[in-house]
Formats: sequence, structure tokens, C-alpha cells
Amino acid sequence: MSEEKIEMSYQEGKISNEETEGEDNFAVLFEKSSKLPGRLEPGQKVTSRVVSISGDFVYIDLDGKSEGVIDLKEFKDEHGDYTVQVDDEIEAFFVTFKNGVKRLTTLRHGLSTLDLDGIRNAYDADLPVSGKVVSELKGGFEINVGKIRCFCPFSQIDLKGSREKDAYLGQTFPFKVLEYEEDGRNIILSRRALLEEEQQIKRDNIRETLEVGMELTGTVRSIQRFGAFVDLGGIDGLIPLSEIGWERTEKTEDALSVGQEVIVKIIALDWGKNRLTLSLKATQPDPFLSAAEKYPVDSLVHGTIVSLTPYGAFVNLEPGVDGLIHISKFGAGRRIKHPKEVVEVGQLVEVYVREVDIKSKRISLSMEQKLESEMIAMPQVGDILDGVVEKALPSGVLLKMNNGIAGFIPNSEMGTPRGANHNKMFPVGTGMQVIVKEVDVIRNRMILSRSGVAEKLEQEELSRYRGEVMKDESTGSGLGNLGELLKAAMDKNNRKIK
Repeated sequence: MSEEKIEMSYQEGKISNEETEGEDNFAVLFEKSSKLPGRLEPGQKVTSRVVSISGDFVYIDLDGKSEGVIDLKEFKDEHGDYTVQVDDEIEAFFVTFKNGVKRLTTLRHGLSTLDLDGIRNAYDADLPVSGKVVSELKGGFEINVGKIRCFCPFSQIDLKGSREKDAYLGQTFPFKVLEYEEDGRNIILSRRALLEEEQQIKRDNIRETLEVGMELTGTVRSIQRFGAFVDLGGIDGLIPLSEIGWERTEKTEDALSVGQEVIVKIIALDWGKNRLTLSLKATQPDPFLSAAEKYPVDSLVHGTIVSLTPYGAFVNLEPGVDGLIHISKFGAGRRIKHPKEVVEVGQLVEVYVREVDIKSKRISLSMEQKLESEMIAMPQVGDILDGVVEKALPSGVLLKMNNGIAGFIPNSEMGTPRGANHNKMFPVGTGMQVIVKEVDVIRNRMILSRSGVAEKLEQEELSRYRGEVMKDESTGSGLGNLGELLKAAMDKNNRKIK
């Protein structure tokens, strides 16, 4: 080792001949050489200029004080042409210093013409070596790096740990030196480690360019029950099952296959959790955009029951377009506890379109032969109706009219004391007279008032009695003063409500 440092010192012109005379000066020379500026360590990266090309080597300038050499074959392209010229600026990694020569590499193919010391230097510098696969052994392959026999386990020959020897025998690849033991009698190599490093570099480069909303072309790499993984050229993204298409997809393999090329859109990025979420559906036209034209209100359409819930049944009208039959819309006056009493999944049905909401992507359907608004004339605001209690809720009372239309009486319109127990006061089936406060013809909904009935009747009685008084006064007949008549009308009204 001391001899190498002396040679380095000679090369850099730092040590005189006199300083090397006698073995006593080796310690001094070693100490001086270790302090020399610009000293390179194995694996150190340098950027330098090509000063000459001679024989099998490319010579580069190292700070104007010395030169380094790189194997010329590292610059040969796939056509056999050399891609380097004098004055080119290149990046290289220092490997070792031996026999007065500083060896570097560009890492393109890995060092090949190495002896044991060279392999050890590559191991220390974490640089690749170039080796030829010469035979299959138990558990792996024999690799020759120069004339040195090394070993590569099956699991380290590629990313998949292949055992297909015909694909590798006779081939030359770059390898990383994983282990260097027993003075070189046990050298373990890995091609997989370098392939993984290359993949990581690709991933990092790709990550810098990706943004939500981008459309990319990729290849389906694997099929899972929850979606498909797509290779985007070094980085994988997931298409969830719900993002495969507008049409309902039960199984991923029904829509995609391994090796299939697809155009996808990035809908979510989370590098912290290493998640890249993709969508096939987002690259296709949204069928709901034309739903209003295809499914006008009041039109009769056909569909298939695809899902049942306690509040209704979902009907698929076309791929990506579902509508809901609310549990109250399975027939005029028909009361059911669950849609399964009427329909089942997979059943073809005829339904009427009640409402289309493009923004919310919602279509309301009904199994009525006609819309209820057409079958039954809706009452007008101010009409007094008779009905029976259907259910008492914390917020009010549901009432069923004699014509089959349902209405709702808020607590504030019940005319009862605050906090009254309507369940006890008005059991299911109790008859009740109400006045219409609001009407929603589209949804067949009404807001009713029980307390407003008395006020309405009072006003009607008052108007009627006023008319009679004016008539009596004009004829001269006396039926009592206006106050007495009004009191009589109110007493009559109160007896009616009770």
C-alpha cells in the first residue's frame, strides 16, 4: 500500500527522489501522501475533460495535476462505434490506483479486466463489475470476472430470480459485488441489485413529472380482486375496481388482462404512502351528461335491478347510469317494508322517470303506471282535507289522505302543547282534519297544518255571518249584534274541532 502512495506522490510531483531514499522514509512518505489535496477515494465521483484517446484507454484530466484512465470499450454503442472525443466532459467514478495509473469507470458496463485486487476495490467502492455467465451450479450460476471465478445465486440473477439457464449462459452482464470473503475465495455477485437501482432511478425521474390529471399509456402488470396494477415505465399505479369503467365491474379479469395496453388518468398521488391511483373510467365520456336527453321526466324506460337496499332498488338503465326506485314508489298506496317483496336483483323492469339531477348524478324512478301527479289531482294551498295518522315522528306526524296522497304535519303546526307525546295523543289510524300549507307536485309532497284548520274555519264563519248581518240590516230584521253572532260562530267551530 505504501508503494502505491509513493507512486501517486511521484505522479503528482509532491515528493522528491531524496525523500524516497531508504526504508526509514516510508512512514514520512505515507503521511505526506495521505495529506495531498485532491486525493480520490474508491467510488468518488468526478467530472472531467477528455485529454486524449490512445490504444484501449480514454485519458481524462484530474485537476491539471494528473490523469486518469477509463476503458475505451465503455464508450462503444450498440453499433460498435465509439461515442467519446477529445475535450468531451464526462462523469466517472474512481476505482483504484495501481502501477502509477488511476483507474476510473463510467459504470456503463462495469469493470471487467480485474484481478482479485480489482474486484476488492470495486467492492470497497460499491462499483459494478462485468462478468460472464459460464455455467450453472447448485443454487446459482458461475460468473467469470476476468479470470476470477465468482458466484451469483438464482435469486440475484434478475428481478424475478429466474432459473432459466439458457437465457443467461454465455451472456455478459454488470454485477454488484455483494460479498468479498476469505481473501477472494468466496465472491458473491448480484445482477438484481443493479437492476433494482436502475428501477429506482427511473421511478424517481418519473415521479418528478407526474401530476394529477395527466393521461398516460401503461401496461397491465397484474390482476387483483380489488383492481389492476399498471406499469407506467418503471413505476406502478393502481386502477381500483370502481375506476375500471362506467359499467359495473364485478371482477377485474372480466375487463382487463395482463399485458394489455391501456390509457389511464392520474386521479390521486400520495408519495408519502407510495400510492399512485389511476382511472380508466376518467378517460371515457361520462354517460350521465346525456342522461337528461335520453331519459326525460315522465318517460317510460327499461332497466335491470342491480341492487336492493332498505330504502329502495337501484336500476341500471345503461352502462354508468343507474336510477333509484324509492321504497314509496312501487305502486299507488302500496306499503312495503323492503323492495325484495316486489323485485329481485337481475329482474328486468319498466319504470317511469320522475326526476333527473345531472349535477348530483341522480335519477328518481317509479314503478307506477302513471305519475301520481297525473293519477290524482293534487290539492291546492288552503284546502281543508281529511286523513288518518300513519306514523308519529319526533319532528311531526305523517298523515295519509283519503285520496291516497301522504302529507306531513310539523310539530309547530299540530296545535298541541310543546313537548306533547303525539304517539299517545294520536295513535295510528286516528282521523284528523288538516289544511294544506305547501304543495310539491313533482315529489308528491305536502306540508299540512292541524292548528290552521280552526283559523281557517273562523275566518269562513266570520265572513259568512258578516254577510248575514249586512243582509239583515238592509231588511231591518234583528238577529242580535255582531259580537253575539261572532261568539256563536266560534262556539260552533270549537264544537266541530273537538
